[in-house]
Amino acid sequence: MVLVGAGLVAMAPTAGAAGDFYTPPARFASEPGSVIRSEASPLLLQIPGVGNQWPGTATRVMYTSEYQDGTPAPVTGTLVEPTAPWQGGGQRPTVVLGPGTVGQGDQCAGSKMMNFPLAIDPTKPSIAVNYTALELNLMLINGVRVFITDYIGMGTPGVHTYVNRRESGAAMLDGARAALRLSGAPADAPVGFSGYSQGGGAAASAAEMAETYAPELNVRATYAGAPPADLAKVTKGIDGTFIVGGIGYAINGLTARYPALRPVLDRETTQEGRRVLSQVATQCIGDTGLAFGFQSTTRWTRTGESLSAVIDRTPIAKKAVADQRIGRLKPNAPVLLEGAISDDVIPYGQVKQLYQDWRAQGADVAMVTNEIPPIFPGLVVNHALPMLTTLLPATNFLLGEFHR
Repeated sequence: MVLVGAGLVAMAPTAGAAGDFYTPPARFASEPGSVIRSEASPLLLQIPGVGNQWPGTATRVMYTSEYQDGTPAPVTGTLVEPTAPWQGGGQRPTVVLGPGTVGQGDQCAGSKMMNFPLAIDPTKPSIAVNYTALELNLMLINGVRVFITDYIGMGTPGVHTYVNRRESGAAMLDGARAALRLSGAPADAPVGFSGYSQGGGAAASAAEMAETYAPELNVRATYAGAPPADLAKVTKGIDGTFIVGGIGYAINGLTARYPALRPVLDRETTQEGRRVLSQVATQCIGDTGLAFGFQSTTRWTRTGESLSAVIDRTPIAKKAVADQRIGRLKPNAPVLLEGAISDDVIPYGQVKQLYQDWRAQGADVAMVTNEIPPIFPGLVVNHALPMLTTLLPATNFLLGEFHR
């Protein structure tokens, strides 16, 4: 299949097995948003080879984005062209979805589970879940084209750089570029971004990076639910919960981009701590929760301090975490934020701070505050429920901006 993009630097071989698809060619187009390769990807309950099935036609995609240092990076995702027509005026809009936390192992990539949202590998063992279907289908039935990114390092070679501000935002923006190119849509067709939790952070990053990173995109709106805008506060909030292992995902990703963190980890972590970091790197979130849920990170450090405390007193670690802060740039289109007062994963205060940071810069931003009372704190119930209750308001917000 020919690479699609301004700079054609190689010919990608036709993909065979699913595993082959995720291995990038030795040379590929360096321009962000270039399509490296693509193949059909049936959705749940669809019959392979039959065209124009409900709710849309899906294509697995490998496209070019950028690592933190600007080096070209191969990323995978899924483009879904809806069967339903677009009822609004102008060109059909495209929404790029950023998945919430699914894990750090390659088997967790959503594009590997579009035909069935659950994958069990008894050899690891591992259970992977793709839970983007609700938002995906809400967009498709309204005639909106959808692109779902797997993020950098998820399925493709290298470490998945979990909650990396620069790389997650770039993966979303370049996903929009790739979606427009592959679908044949005009370059100025409307674009939006959406996500919750990790996906909310990716959407928020894309929203504030759009003006400088992808100024040609016609961004109309962004929904960012429970975004981890301040990683320092999120690290403290998540410690001791069912998904405390998510801290391990973040540390693994940061260490891959800040090599000077490696000797710090070697010095500060116990053998048990290093084992946890190694194991979570190949796990999906359910695996991580079952293996390490409700542990305190004090068990992973030599001093018995929490990892947050270690970060606070280590300048290079503190800088690496601070680099992930969202809110220093101004979104160039309306944004809807969501935060829950009792969220037991993403602290409400740092979402409210993001709202205030953007408002101070003159951004067009609104915020929904969820007031569900605490339910089994630490079990992530108060993080999951707001995702569901804000789904329709978020969809209506995006559609409303597209209809303007």
